[in-house]
Amino acid sequence: MVERRALGAEGEPFVLEVERGKIREYARAIRSEHPAYVDDEQPVVPAHFLATAFLWEGPDGNPWARVDMSPARGMHAEQEYVFHGPPPRAETRLTCRSRIEEIYEKRGTRGGTLTFVVMTTEFRDDSDALVAEARMTAGRPHERPRRGRSWERSGTISSRGPWALRRWSSVR
Repeated sequence: MVERRALGAEGEPFVLEVERGKIREYARAIRSEHPAYVDDEQPVVPAHFLATAFLWEGPDGNPWARVDMSPARGMHAEQEYVFHGPPPRAETRLTCRSRIEEIYEKRGTRGGTLTFVVMTTEFRDDSDALVAEARMTAGRPHERPRRGRSWERSGTISSRGPWALRRWSSVR
């Protein structure tokens, strides 16, 4: 399950130094040769460059651990970037802060319920102006009620299927 008390939790602020070399490396990694990323003396960041912020956040910068969503059952649902002006350029220093903004449930098309969690990270410049926001949404399905025959729910036998039960029974 998802820990609903995580709603509103904030990570500690952390600094993202936007470096020219890192912009070029990122552009190369996404196979972009756009001159705005590779040729300019002060290149602009690709929109999704901000996804690399987690590399600088440190152990206290990310409040996601408080959500307690299992990676084995969770799924990445959406990623959104909102710029409140031109994208940052090299030599920009951004102060970032993440918070758990929303936790909600939605009924799935196959009858199950999904829980979604939205984490927003704000990126502010040295004048404290909001430069950009990144919103990451992850979802987790609820446990489905178990159905079927009792032998299908009986631990190790269920992982082998009904044929294993017949074989096991005939050996005894």
